[in-house]
Amino acid sequence: MSRQLILIALAASAAAQPAWAQRARISPYIEASQVLAADLGDGGDVLTYSTLGAGFDASVESRRVQVQVSYQYERRFDYDEPLADNDMHSGLARANVVVAPGVTLEGGAIATRTRSDIRGDALNTTQGNVRNVSQVFSAYAGPSVATHIGPAFANAAYRFGYTKVEEPYGTGVPAGEAPLDRYDDSTVHVATASVGVKSGTVLPVGVTVSGSYTREDAGQLDQRFEGKYGRGDVVLPVARGVALTAGVGYEQIEISQRDALRNAAGQPVRDRAGRFVTDPGSPRRIAYDLDGVFWDAGVIWRPSRRTNLEARFGRRYNSDTYTGSFSYQMGASSGIQIGVYDNVQTFGQQLNGTLSRLPTSFVTTTDPFGNQFSGCIYGTTGAAAGGCLNDVFASAVTSAYRSRGVTGVAVLNRGGTSIGLGGGYSRRTFLAPEDGGSALLDGSFDESFYAQLFGSSDVGANGQVSTSLLASYYNSSLGEDGIFGWGANAAYTHNFGRLGATASLGLFGYERDGDSSASAQALLALRYGF
Repeated sequence: MSRQLILIALAASAAAQPAWAQRARISPYIEASQVLAADLGDGGDVLTYSTLGAGFDASVESRRVQVQVSYQYERRFDYDEPLADNDMHSGLARANVVVAPGVTLEGGAIATRTRSDIRGDALNTTQGNVRNVSQVFSAYAGPSVATHIGPAFANAAYRFGYTKVEEPYGTGVPAGEAPLDRYDDSTVHVATASVGVKSGTVLPVGVTVSGSYTREDAGQLDQRFEGKYGRGDVVLPVARGVALTAGVGYEQIEISQRDALRNAAGQPVRDRAGRFVTDPGSPRRIAYDLDGVFWDAGVIWRPSRRTNLEARFGRRYNSDTYTGSFSYQMGASSGIQIGVYDNVQTFGQQLNGTLSRLPTSFVTTTDPFGNQFSGCIYGTTGAAAGGCLNDVFASAVTSAYRSRGVTGVAVLNRGGTSIGLGGGYSRRTFLAPEDGGSALLDGSFDESFYAQLFGSSDVGANGQVSTSLLASYYNSSLGEDGIFGWGANAAYTHNFGRLGATASLGLFGYERDGDSSASAQALLALRYGF
């Protein structure tokens, strides 16, 4: 497994253009740009470099196929000052293909950047020599089946996912701080099944029985996640568009890993990428072991086909739990989507799961500063408003965690104008053995707040202007101070036939007690489309 497989997945999605597709489009291009990044502090450095890139945008839309891919590879060439990273991959792919009645193949892939250390610098831009940023690749694929057995419905699905994270250039963590486990890669298998009847068909209440099995194996410290559950749910309609729901289940989760190899001084041994070297003779240590009953109950409100609200309260993971969702389709291409979540998972699982919930048709625009696929993704239809990846990319850490938070997006698409707003809050409580290389993380937590505003509009027949604002706040129990990150950028693109020119300006920075930084960035680019 390597990042090449993720890139193949991005390209393969674009190639899925059957002859019976109603609308198919693929637009490859090459691009050259000149970048200037200036540190605005006293005596700040000015960094200039050139880039050459190639990429494509592709989509297929038909009754049975929905595919969209946007991908770019960029190679950077420095002058007087060396660059920390000369290669960058950025892309997103989502696909749903109906291969037979009731049988669907689904997949997705992403290539972008993530924060590396939960104590380090904020993630604002990928241009220049930024710290605490790692290239990440992730993909998933699998079939799903939906059918009926008499009055009952039956569903089943399987998903295989793979995630790879490269090492960062620095983190911004002070020298002498204890190292944390640094994410490498993982494979995950998820199988789900359910069967049930709707209310009013066999019984006055709807009844569903479901189950799930998850197995993940991570490269760092040979971590293993195994979880399975079964549950039953009932839905009782009480008024027009209103129903009460309740469910009870039983689950088992076991998370384990091996120790890091230690040198003669008792310190963990790390490889050239800064990752812990696994001790093959170490016993498998338990990070989390859960075995028991859980339950939840709540209300469902569906006053129309365009509005859906569900809220639940229950007991799970030996504590109270709150979950819910809200969606509202304001129009054919505008909508709102909000989710409240509480679960035990890992970086790889959360990234694959969030990727699977992104729309198969999403907004793309010129984003020379690299923020397009590392934050909120906005859909082009009101029924699928989009989703945010900020909570996932708060940091790439191998240890499992309990993740709780809320995230939401709103999108407005009208004519040649798109406006998107996204934000949320996330808290992760880490689960690690009391001994071994990850002992420092055991019981620690981090929090992140994030918000984004995006807008783009056509200007005349051949121009487009776009802008975005972003803000984030990260806080960890392992660090003394939180860090506030912010940024703003604007770009104008004008097309001269197949040739397009882009001019962009950006301002980015962060603030932490006793430490702050701000930089201005400018970019001029020429793109030729084939």
